[in-house]
Amino acid sequence: MSKSPVFKNDKDHLYLPFMSDFYNNIGQPLGWALFRIIIGGMLVIEGWPKIMAPLAQIGFVENIGFYPGWLWSPILAAMQFFGGMFIAVGLLTRPIALANAVMLAITIWFHFAYPYGDAFLTQAGIDALNSGSDFFTPAGIKRLADGGATFLAMVQLKAELSSLFWATGALLIAAFGGGYWSLDRLFKKQF
Repeated sequence: MSKSPVFKNDKDHLYLPFMSDFYNNIGQPLGWALFRIIIGGMLVIEGWPKIMAPLAQIGFVENIGFYPGWLWSPILAAMQFFGGMFIAVGLLTRPIALANAVMLAITIWFHFAYPYGDAFLTQAGIDALNSGSDFFTPAGIKRLADGGATFLAMVQLKAELSSLFWATGALLIAAFGGGYWSLDRLFKKQF
């Protein structure tokens, strides 16, 4: 195995050797900090409604096998909201990112195991839509013309891809830590 750092940009290995210091001291630390802030920030945004109602997910967590729900629902809320904050600032980065990566991997499984379904509307609903009812907006008619199948397929794909992005991002952060611009580095302690 090599003893050189994973992302060290030696001048001898670059087409533009003069960019070495920029890559090592600004580009990579800034890029990693932005990535960490984006992943953490997205978790904070997703966790905010759960923090506001920490017991609202009891049925959900019990439905996927996590009992007792009164315990796991607030844990889920805290992992997303406070864990996202910790990841964003780079504090206790590895263990918190790993915990979130596991939670997000469960989310990926959930989206595959419990898809949104084939359609919003039954045939009677599609007939009502096609009858020119005032109950539907033009955008609603367009989205639901096939019963919502195309729309739900798009929502399903976005849910799967978003969960995959978040889980992979959290796993990368767990592997590489907070980076150069993080509180972990400032406090000179990491896991």
